[in-house]
Amino acid sequence: MSNTPSAVDLLQRSLDAFLAKDMKAWTDLCADDVVAEFPFAPEGSPARIEGREALYDYLRGYPDVIDVREIPSVRVYSTADENVAIAEWSVVGSVVSNGNPYNMSYATFVTFRDGLVVNYREYWNPKVFLDALSGVRF
Repeated sequence: MSNTPSAVDLLQRSLDAFLAKDMKAWTDLCADDVVAEFPFAPEGSPARIEGREALYDYLRGYPDVIDVREIPSVRVYSTADENVAIAEWSVVGSVVSNGNPYNMSYATFVTFRDGLVVNYREYWNPKVFLDALSGVRF
């Protein structure tokens, strides 16, 4: 039996760091050459970010904009590829500056190499995002 965490365990660890609002810890779970993809990103938001430093630069202010208070539902799935895990999850929170509710559902596909995220692809509803922000920039 191996002591190496599974892709499912690693993905859950990333969600724990996200909920803790620790974007540094979250990006520390990523490889230097990580690629993050947000296929439904609205205009003005990046659809692709390359590199751990660039990803941290993008995410570091997230908790100052959106206060995620809980992740009420999480389902993490293993796949036939031991380096890939998929999560269906949701968050409940609010936009810090305007108090609007921020309730979002996500589908996330993550590929790991040597215990680190090398590809992170996240699907979410840009209309919910834009309506909650109401003009606030992320």
